[in-house]
Amino acid sequence: MTKPILSEPATLTGEEESLSAIVSRLASETRSLATAEVAVYKAKFGETAGAYKSAAMFFAVAGVLALAALIALLVGAILTLATVMGPGWSTAIVVVAVLALAGILAMIGKSKLQTKSEPVS
Repeated sequence: MTKPILSEPATLTGEEESLSAIVSRLASETRSLATAEVAVYKAKFGETAGAYKSAAMFFAVAGVLALAALIALLVGAILTLATVMGPGWSTAIVVVAVLALAGILAMIGKSKLQTKSEPVS
C-alpha cells in the first residue's frame, strides 16, 4: 500500500506559494521570455537585413559600372580593329571572341554544378 506524500494540505504562509501558483508563474514567465527572444531576433534580423540591403545596392551599382566599362572596352576593341580591317569584320571578330569566352565560362559553371549535385559515395 502506498502512502500519500502529503497527508494534509500544506498551509501557506505569506512567502510560500502553492505548486499550481508556481507552475502558473513559470508558464507566464516562459511566455514572456519567448516573446522577448522573438523580439530580439526580429531586431537582429532587421539590422542584418538592412546591412545586406545596403551592400546589395552597392554591388548592383558596381555591377552596372563594370558592365559599362566592359562595353566601352569592347567598343574600343572594335574601333581599333576597324582601322585595320573595316568596321564589319572588326565587329564580327570581337563578337565571336566574346561569345566564345561566354561559352567557355558557361561550360565551366555547368561542370561545377554537375559535380555538386552528384551524390558522394
